[in-house]
Amino acid sequence: MALIKQRIVDGSVLAVIEQSLQAGVMEELKGWQPTERGTPQGAVISPMLANLYLNPLDHEMARRGWAMVRYADDFVVLCRTKEEAERVLNYLREWTMAAGLTLHPTKTRIVEATNEGFDFLGWHFRGRSKWPRKKSLQKLQDKLRSLTRRTNGRSLKEITLKVNPILRGWYGYFWDSHPAGLRGPDGWLRRRLRAMLRKREKRPGYGLSKADSQRWPNRWFARQGLFSLEHGSCVYG
Repeated sequence: MALIKQRIVDGSVLAVIEQSLQAGVMEELKGWQPTERGTPQGAVISPMLANLYLNPLDHEMARRGWAMVRYADDFVVLCRTKEEAERVLNYLREWTMAAGLTLHPTKTRIVEATNEGFDFLGWHFRGRSKWPRKKSLQKLQDKLRSLTRRTNGRSLKEITLKVNPILRGWYGYFWDSHPAGLRGPDGWLRRRLRAMLRKREKRPGYGLSKADSQRWPNRWFARQGLFSLEHGSCVYG
């Protein structure tokens, strides 16, 4: 609040912000929990307040010549050597402690970006390439799984109308992935749809045979209007 008051003088606005900080959060299995310190997890104002609180860190890192990429309270610092990374990490521990913060005990680590890679904001970065991280793929599949069960009685057109907005939204964020990062979920979805079509013909199996791929090839699904993550469209040649 002290930092906010340096920028905002309207008492009514300050009162609303302070109320939001004390509003509490709803936690699964725990119910309503009070917010005694910090910002409520998931609150719409939390990213803005994180930016305000961490703004001095941005300037200090730049002054020291360290390249930090930050989004709200998630950040990556790009270093040339392991020794430099260790100096940065030591400084971050000192700065956050002085600011009343704590670095995440497991997420905060030094990695070799070329071979090991790292996850950041839904992506996995390795060398000069990037693709959706495993959790991002899992979330996409969880959304699609319930719509593409083999026992789904809806027409393929209806299913496509429900699936496509999910695919387009996901593509909007991950469109510049390495091609393999988009090709994988495309193939996974088509396999589920082939299994559904196969079951409707009362044939056993999960639609993974070569014959099923030839009967319902990728182009066939494109003609039915299914959005392709790899090609960023519904129709491709």
